[in-house]
Amino acid sequence: MKYQRGFTLSGLMVWGFVLVVVAALGLKVVPSAIEYYKIQKDIKAVAQNAPQGATVADIKRSFSKYAEIDHLDFSPDQLDVSKEGGQLVISFGYEKRINLFRNVSLVIEYQGSSASGG
Repeated sequence: MKYQRGFTLSGLMVWGFVLVVVAALGLKVVPSAIEYYKIQKDIKAVAQNAPQGATVADIKRSFSKYAEIDHLDFSPDQLDVSKEGGQLVISFGYEKRINLFRNVSLVIEYQGSSASGG
Protein backbone atom coordinates (compact mmCIF):
# COMPACT_ATOMS: atom_id res chain seq x y z
CA MET A 1 0.00 0.00 0.00
CA LYS A 2 1.42 3.39 -0.99
CA TYR A 3 1.15 6.34 1.33
CA GLN A 4 0.07 9.69 0.06
CA ARG A 5 2.23 12.71 0.73
CA GLY A 6 1.35 16.35 0.93
CA PHE A 7 -0.32 18.96 3.06
CA THR A 8 -3.70 18.69 4.64
CA LEU A 9 -5.98 21.67 4.29
CA SER A 10 -5.61 22.52 8.00
CA GLY A 11 -1.81 22.29 7.77
CA LEU A 12 -1.83 24.53 4.70
CA MET A 13 -3.99 27.08 6.52
CA VAL A 14 -1.73 27.10 9.60
CA TRP A 15 1.45 27.58 7.53
CA GLY A 16 -0.29 30.20 5.40
CA PHE A 17 -1.27 32.12 8.55
CA VAL A 18 2.30 31.94 9.90
CA LEU A 19 3.68 33.15 6.58
CA VAL A 20 1.24 36.09 6.47
CA VAL A 21 2.10 37.13 10.06
CA VAL A 22 5.85 36.99 9.38
CA ALA A 23 5.45 38.96 6.13
CA ALA A 24 3.30 41.63 7.82
CA LEU A 25 5.80 41.98 10.66
CA GLY A 26 8.64 42.26 8.16
CA LEU A 27 6.84 44.96 6.17
CA LYS A 28 6.51 47.05 9.32
CA VAL A 29 10.00 46.50 10.76
CA VAL A 30 12.20 46.65 7.63
CA PRO A 31 11.71 50.42 6.97
CA SER A 32 12.77 51.18 10.54
CA ALA A 33 15.90 49.03 10.20
CA ILE A 34 16.76 50.66 6.87
CA GLU A 35 16.46 54.09 8.49
CA TYR A 36 18.83 52.98 11.28
CA TYR A 37 21.45 51.81 8.78
CA LYS A 38 21.15 55.08 6.84
CA ILE A 39 21.73 57.07 10.06
CA GLN A 40 24.71 54.87 10.88
CA LYS A 41 26.16 55.37 7.39
CA ASP A 42 25.62 59.14 7.56
CA ILE A 43 27.27 59.66 10.95
CA LYS A 44 30.30 57.65 9.84
CA ALA A 45 30.56 59.80 6.70
CA VAL A 46 30.22 63.02 8.73
CA ALA A 47 32.87 61.89 11.23
CA GLN A 48 35.24 60.89 8.46
CA ASN A 49 34.82 64.07 6.40
CA ALA A 50 34.76 66.56 9.30
CA PRO A 51 37.53 69.17 9.24
CA GLN A 52 40.01 69.23 12.12
CA GLY A 53 38.56 72.24 13.99
CA ALA A 54 34.85 71.52 13.41
CA THR A 55 32.46 72.54 16.16
CA VAL A 56 29.48 70.56 17.39
CA ALA A 57 27.18 72.91 15.46
CA ASP A 58 29.19 72.29 12.27
CA ILE A 59 28.92 68.51 12.75
CA LYS A 60 25.15 68.68 13.31
CA ARG A 61 24.70 70.97 10.32
CA SER A 62 26.69 68.55 8.16
CA PHE A 63 24.59 65.60 9.39
CA SER A 64 21.44 67.61 8.67
CA LYS A 65 22.45 67.81 5.00
CA TYR A 66 22.98 64.04 4.84
CA ALA A 67 19.64 63.45 6.60
CA GLU A 68 17.85 65.71 4.12
CA ILE A 69 19.28 63.79 1.17
CA ASP A 70 18.33 60.41 2.71
CA HIS A 71 14.86 61.68 3.79
CA LEU A 72 15.47 60.72 7.42
CA ASP A 73 13.01 61.48 10.18
CA PHE A 74 15.87 61.95 12.64
CA SER A 75 16.91 65.24 14.19
CA PRO A 76 20.57 66.25 14.42
CA ASP A 77 19.80 67.34 17.99
CA GLN A 78 19.64 63.64 18.92
CA LEU A 79 23.36 63.21 18.17
CA ASP A 80 26.03 63.09 20.88
CA VAL A 81 29.32 64.52 19.60
CA SER A 82 32.53 63.91 21.54
CA LYS A 83 36.25 63.31 21.13
CA GLU A 84 37.88 60.09 22.27
CA GLY A 85 41.62 59.78 21.92
CA GLY A 86 41.76 62.83 19.66
CA GLN A 87 39.24 61.24 17.27
CA LEU A 88 35.76 62.60 16.61
CA VAL A 89 33.03 60.21 17.76
CA ILE A 90 29.36 60.74 16.93
CA SER A 91 26.86 58.51 18.69
CA PHE A 92 23.11 58.27 18.88
CA GLY A 93 20.40 56.28 20.56
CA TYR A 94 16.68 56.32 20.07
CA GLU A 95 13.57 54.23 20.51
CA LYS A 96 11.21 53.35 17.67
CA ARG A 97 7.65 52.27 18.45
CA ILE A 98 5.95 50.33 15.66
CA ASN A 99 2.19 49.84 15.97
CA LEU A 100 1.36 46.26 14.95
CA PHE A 101 -2.40 46.20 15.52
CA ARG A 102 -4.84 47.83 17.91
CA ASN A 103 -3.02 48.34 21.21
CA VAL A 104 -0.06 46.04 20.45
CA SER A 105 3.23 47.71 19.58
CA LEU A 106 6.78 46.63 18.99
CA VAL A 107 9.49 48.79 20.61
CA ILE A 108 13.00 48.68 19.15
CA GLU A 109 15.94 50.47 20.78
CA TYR A 110 18.55 51.60 18.28
CA GLN A 111 22.06 52.71 19.25
CA GLY A 112 25.00 53.49 17.05
CA SER A 113 28.33 55.22 16.91
CA SER A 114 30.84 56.38 14.36
CA ALA A 115 33.62 54.65 16.34
CA SER A 116 35.18 51.64 14.63
CA GLY A 117 33.33 49.22 17.00
CA GLY A 118 30.10 51.02 16.05
